[in-house]
Amino acid sequence: MLYATGLRVTELCQLQVSNVERDSGILRVTGKGNKQRLVPFGVPAGEAVGKYLAEGRPRLLKGRASRFLFVTARGGAMTRQGFWKLLGGYGKAAGIFRGLTPHIMRHSFATHLVEGGADLRSVQIMLGHADISTTQVYTHVARRRLRETVDQHHPRA
Repeated sequence: MLYATGLRVTELCQLQVSNVERDSGILRVTGKGNKQRLVPFGVPAGEAVGKYLAEGRPRLLKGRASRFLFVTARGGAMTRQGFWKLLGGYGKAAGIFRGLTPHIMRHSFATHLVEGGADLRSVQIMLGHADISTTQVYTHVARRRLRETVDQHHPRA
């Protein structure tokens, strides 16, 4: 869900079950400055959340109630630190031993959108950036990648 939406780790940890509209693929997110925004997510992320809600979350809660989507074994909302630890463990299992952070996942989300042709304003809205200049950093990444592609593949580069 983190990579599928580009949420900040705090936003992900504070996400409530009632903020997930799986049928329409939309999250209602409260971000910095208590500002709310709608963030779309794809079918694979929706299916993963559905499986988690049906299987993983009930095992963690053991009959207890929680309004938070992602919970700990004690039934509370997952913390930022707990999420970092989980991400690090999954990263190591995938062979990534350093440099994997929630912010890198957010950065990858935005970079991949821009590289795929998404307009900057849409990416700004999804990331919850107040100023477009904060989002413009991703255009430089896309331009650099474009230059590398031309240099590598164009016969007259």
